Amino acid sequence: MDKQQFWDVIEEARRPGPDDAEAVVERASALLAARPRQEIIAAQQLLWDLMAESYRGDLWGAAYLINGGCSDDGFDYFRGWLITRGREVFERAVASPDSLAELPVVRAAAAEYEEMECEGTLGLAWDAHLAATGEQLSGDCYTIAYPEIVFGWDFEDAQATARELPLLSALYRR
Repeated sequence: MDKQQFWDVIEEARRPGPDDAEAVVERASALLAARPRQEIIAAQQLLWDLMAESYRGDLWGAAYLINGGCSDDGFDYFRGWLITRGREVFERAVASPDSLAELPVVRAAAAEYEEMECEGTLGLAWDAHLAATGEQLSGDCYTIAYPEIVFGWDFEDAQATARELPLLSALYRR
């Protein structure tokens, strides 16, 4: 499995109802479980490569604003949610986190103060492997190589956040 095939699984899982992140994970896990074991293992590595790719200070700032705060685990769950949105949204958000303000699901969540998180994404390949083989996925079959993160501003500073994320700041004025 390569990166494009991973994203194809996510897109196929999104087709029936794209806004329910947990349902996307459940469907994606089932789709992966139908693939050969080696592809499931490759998907686990690809997932963590995407988590590393999105390990950015400006994206953490967006998660902090959207979710009303964001711990280390919360940032993992936010990026898990972001992966369930599909490749186009993921790549656009990594390049420009403020682009998240354009998503209808984010706009609706802002009005209701809902958090954008999906912890289940982190176990997507684990669950698929267990379903396919009846065995736990080995912890040594993948690596996580997070880059050094740079925080460009204090997320508690509303003016700095408004400068860095003007669209999201306008949406999440509280």
